[in-house]
Amino acid sequence: MTAELNISDKAAQQVQALMAKSDVKAAGIRLYTKAAGCSGLKYVLDYVETPDEDDVAIDVAGVTLFVDKASWPYLKGLRMDWKEDRFETGFTFENPNAKALCGCGESFMV
Repeated sequence: MTAELNISDKAAQQVQALMAKSDVKAAGIRLYTKAAGCSGLKYVLDYVETPDEDDVAIDVAGVTLFVDKASWPYLKGLRMDWKEDRFETGFTFENPNAKALCGCGESFMV
């Protein structure tokens, strides 16, 4: 599948480093949404040992991302990055499907 998600080089390097340190023999990283927060949905990342049959698999920047079909409509077009500064360290998400974000950045609404 063509890359309909984007992941920055920094984020890809961080994913590769996390996978290398993990006890899990991962085929890639699952990116999905779940109900949470004040705006409705939040992003979740997890290791994938064996992809699910209905996963959308995307190879981008040397990383395989797996997205379940239920989350795909909310994540299509997403840009994942890695931010590191004095105050915050972690993955960031720019989602063209998000219509609103909560004030703390924990969740989004479509």
